[in-house]
Amino acid sequence: QVQLVETGGGLVQAGGSLRLSCAASGNFLRFNTMGWYRQAPDKKREMVAIISRGGSTLYAESGEGRFTISRDNAKKKVYLQMNSLKPEDTAVYYCNTVPTSYPWGQGTQVTVSS
Repeated sequence: QVQLVETGGGLVQAGGSLRLSCAASGNFLRFNTMGWYRQAPDKKREMVAIISRGGSTLYAESGEGRFTISRDNAKKKVYLQMNSLKPEDTAVYYCNTVPTSYPWGQGTQVTVSS
């Protein structure tokens, strides 16, 4: 059974940084476009960043210039470096394929205090 496990979240002050990691069981990760998504309280889940199998990236406007998505296919991991964090970045962050193909993991909570 495929599992996605997100780690690296936490409580940080505005302007701080966090690096999220997504680990995947199985070998599907390196063959797929992967994305980071987030869901804030009372809001729909939204895509934050995408990385193709070849390493091309795309960012939502909210994270452009502040977030960097990367991947290590050998380690079966995807990362999201988040800098200059803002209170509006507070959310649970998830990873999954693009489009989503697998059950969501538990996510990792990111809380940015003002």
